[in-house]
Amino acid sequence: MNSKTTQPQRQTTEEIITANVKNLIEQLEQGKSDTLTAYLTAMARFHRYSFGNILSIAQHRPDATHVAGFHTWIELGRHVMKGQKGIPIQAPMIASKRQRNARDEEQDERAAPRVLGFRTVYVFDIAQTDGVELPKPAVVTGEVGGFHDQLVDFVVRQGIELEFDERIAPAQGSSCGGKIILLPGQSKAEEFTTLVHELAHEILHHAERRTNTTKATRETEAEAVAFIVARAVGLNTGSASADYISLYNGNAERLTESLTAIQKASGAILGALFDENPEQLAKAG
Repeated sequence: MNSKTTQPQRQTTEEIITANVKNLIEQLEQGKSDTLTAYLTAMARFHRYSFGNILSIAQHRPDATHVAGFHTWIELGRHVMKGQKGIPIQAPMIASKRQRNARDEEQDERAAPRVLGFRTVYVFDIAQTDGVELPKPAVVTGEVGGFHDQLVDFVVRQGIELEFDERIAPAQGSSCGGKIILLPGQSKAEEFTTLVHELAHEILHHAERRTNTTKATRETEAEAVAFIVARAVGLNTGSASADYISLYNGNAERLTESLTAIQKASGAILGALFDENPEQLAKAG
């Protein structure tokens, strides 16, 4: 009798993404368009996470707002409540490799980190924990505050010209490759979301990828980025989360491509707004 037990095969990150996208499409095909809104909302809350991990968090706990590992919660003065199930995400396994000096073949004392692979770890939402109250982050509710000026500064630093012109009415904004034109007279919140929408076009749709997407898809992607960023800075987006499924028709490949691009673009903008590498504009696609 063989005493060895069969170990479950570890899923790759690509397999997990594929499975989550399949699940998303199945729900969307059943008319549950609010599922995609949950994914986009998760992107706003967890823009530092990878695409696959955002999908996993949104699928397992769409109302999550602040996730951390078991021991991290303890360090923060909170503990995971009994019986709570963790949210699986993929974490890299990092090892350091000694570099060799090219001149004398001796080992360099500096260690170069490298990724050996990924493993499944579990995180928990704050609602699954109990303990001391966490400090409240700076949240803008209904008012864009200083984020408006930060966004304008970021646009200018990317070499994008910004103008205001009444002649584009009834459109609120326009993007023509290196220039964004906004309709004057909008409220600060409206102007902020319009500028994010047009900036998303600049990031996503003025390169090779433009020829591979339809106008409907490009507008949907830009609106999705605006939705994510607006939610992230605390704006009430109202009906901004439209029904996206009609543009994808259950096409897993296209859906995956769009969501990845949306995440990269929104992540670049949010990174600038929250002072993470403000000079780096990650070109999506």
